Amino acid sequence: MTPKEKKAQLRNEKLALRDAMTTQARIEGSLAMADHAGEVIAFEPGAVISGFWPIRSEADIRPLMARLAERGARLSLPVVLDRETIVFRELVRGAPMVKTGFGTTGPGPEAELLDPDILLVPLSAFDGNGHRIGYGAGHYDRAIDRLRAKGLTPRLIGVAFACQEVAEVPFEPHDVALDAVLTEDGFRIFNEQGGQG
Repeated sequence: MTPKEKKAQLRNEKLALRDAMTTQARIEGSLAMADHAGEVIAFEPGAVISGFWPIRSEADIRPLMARLAERGARLSLPVVLDRETIVFRELVRGAPMVKTGFGTTGPGPEAELLDPDILLVPLSAFDGNGHRIGYGAGHYDRAIDRLRAKGLTPRLIGVAFACQEVAEVPFEPHDVALDAVLTEDGFRIFNEQGGQG
């Protein structure tokens, strides 16, 4: 089995487990994530943190994003422009939310484009070394590459439920590892950059 085939198998298995969680378990898990990381993620006031509006059975990190905003973060959400590109639009209280591609919701085109200092990254599966499997479209990998090409080094914090952990993700040279991962069980740092401001 090739690494790509193995990733597809793990993605399907772990998303099926996530989908099987009860609504109550997802809500409780999402609130636990806010409790675990709301004060732990280090950043300077004014730092840009990209979150995400939950789709399908993803964790709902809106309570966490609210806590980060209270601590002085500028929030943004990813917006799918086309099959290749996502950008990050500023999320401000009261701004209208629109459909933004790939089943997502986010700020409209009038919102300011921002370069995140921290990315809260949804994923399909992860392992104890910080390797992740996304949803297969490569949007985040390309967005991270574009930020790095500008000389930026955003911290990458994966967000998943504990049931999405696997023993080992097949890691390929183009893959980008996480600095930390957040689940309902806690906040785990793989790279010191993951927790420090």
